[in-house]
Amino acid sequence: MSQVETFEFQAEAQQLLQLMIHSIYSNKDVFLRELVSNASDALDKLRLESLVDKDLDADTSDLHVELVADRDQHTLTVRDNGIGMTREQVIELIGTIARSGTAEFVDRWRQAKHDGTAELIGKFGIGFYSSFMVADRVVLVTRRAGQSEGTRWESTGSDTYQLSTVPDAAPGTAVTLHLKPADEDNHLFDYADPAVLRRIVKRYSDFIAWPIRMAAPEAAQPETLNSMKALWSRSAAEIKPEEYTEFYRHVSHDWTDPLETIHLRAEGALEFDALLFLPASAPYDLHMRGARRGVQLYIKRVFIMDDCEALLPEYLRFVKGVVDSADLSLNVSREILQQDRQIQTIRRRLVKKVLGTLKDMLAKDPQRYAAFWREFGQAVKEGLVNDPDNRAAILDVVQLASTHDLDQPTTLRAYVERMKPGQTEIFHLVGEQRGTLENSPHLEAFAANGVEVLLLHDPVDAMWVDMVGDFDGKPFTSASRGEVDLKAEDVQPPAVEEYAELLSWMGGRLADRVKEVRLSSRLTTSAACLVTDTLNASPALEKLYRAMGQDLPAAKRILELNAQHPLVDKLRAAHGERGDDDGLAETAEFLHAMAVLAEGGELDDPAGFTRRLADRLSRTL
Repeated sequence: MSQVETFEFQAEAQQLLQLMIHSIYSNKDVFLRELVSNASDALDKLRLESLVDKDLDADTSDLHVELVADRDQHTLTVRDNGIGMTREQVIELIGTIARSGTAEFVDRWRQAKHDGTAELIGKFGIGFYSSFMVADRVVLVTRRAGQSEGTRWESTGSDTYQLSTVPDAAPGTAVTLHLKPADEDNHLFDYADPAVLRRIVKRYSDFIAWPIRMAAPEAAQPETLNSMKALWSRSAAEIKPEEYTEFYRHVSHDWTDPLETIHLRAEGALEFDALLFLPASAPYDLHMRGARRGVQLYIKRVFIMDDCEALLPEYLRFVKGVVDSADLSLNVSREILQQDRQIQTIRRRLVKKVLGTLKDMLAKDPQRYAAFWREFGQAVKEGLVNDPDNRAAILDVVQLASTHDLDQPTTLRAYVERMKPGQTEIFHLVGEQRGTLENSPHLEAFAANGVEVLLLHDPVDAMWVDMVGDFDGKPFTSASRGEVDLKAEDVQPPAVEEYAELLSWMGGRLADRVKEVRLSSRLTTSAACLVTDTLNASPALEKLYRAMGQDLPAAKRILELNAQHPLVDKLRAAHGERGDDDGLAETAEFLHAMAVLAEGGELDDPAGFTRRLADRLSRTL
């Protein structure tokens, strides 16, 4: 063995390891499930690489996972003869754990209750480090297939780890745990006990496709601990709910139960099996660019790739599971899959099945669907922009905030059923903050007339609502765009000619900021509001495009005044008496600024506004 080199963990890695070692953890058995899962992945990858690279020097005749328990030395070794790792991969994947998501894991672990921490383990890609819950020292020896030398990694979980080269390392990876003393009161069992290992493997890893073996003292041949049945190929009628749950945890690295299971078997011209899951909660990186997504792809039970993005569109990136096809070629790449006709057929079937499942859940279990929508609704709505072929099906499962009931979201179908007699449009209001929308002056006439308005506050809402156009033949119409023909019954329309001079004067004074100043039929209590011209993009959409790097010129908007408001009426009278007075010009500026702030907008000169407002207020005292 070569000279041992010592490296320091990064600060976040030290925090994480200390939490693993010292935190009270309700289910320490999960460490073995994580190590076996890693070993299974290594076997999958070696089998695939050996099929693609015929010159690879690797023996694939007996791929397996082996558990070696030594009760005298109180150690447990989890060994596989899979793909193995290079020295560089050991440093990247094992030695450096403070990668994306680790800081959030540390924060969430500290905030979680003791009985809720288990669900965080695999979700952040740190399953290997659960070994330190049960071991005082961990030694990993690995050799990459096709290489002549291996690498040894060792750590006690303190602030350092050691690396060295091993010339005679066996192919694959062996993880040896020097176990802590058993303490059953703290759920720390004797993991060198074969009976304990049998129980854990049967519970968590029975479906692993490779044999998991353990030497039996009374037999010459090692004992195989798992059934190795591919769960997705079995009939749904013979699968127990707990089997689905454990398989979900295996493919998702999530320790919560799945919200919904989708088991699909397609027969005929194109045959495939699919076992998909809807998670109960969103992963931390659901809306992060570049996050891993996609389901596992198998071909004739041969693992092909982990995150096959071609099988599901990005707006369904939260779906986890496995697809196994008998009709695809083993020699495929991600680039080929994107264009493969059969893959596109499978994709269409999967999307239809997932959206159909969501529709069924919405109809049969609204509360459970509401929980799903809170976690994943924003992602699903992206499909309204990116998947026009399935737009109608997505619209059927969309839930949106509404003025009808501020505590409960509504479906578009329910909105249409509640429309007032003679109403032909679906009214909506787009903005960044839910609270700002609820109190928007644009809603005043709608509220006075009992007309429901959808409150769209997710970033994607600004884009899809304009692209979709209508639902069930009813066009989507913005409550803040164009002219609205809504007037409360007890409000008399103003005599426009009385305000002509004021409107013309204010239009000139504010010409650098507004397109026009006019009287409003949508205001009942507020003095003013800003309205987008019918053909222009909304401010929310403009901001979204700029965030995407598209620099749209800001369109001037229309300032609407409420003739029934005392401030507007007094300004009209004062202008009739004093004409183009500087004090009146300042009031006109204030009216515009108030309209900007009321809809959650940003002033061009907030410091100047507050200074002028303070001066005005001081003169009134």
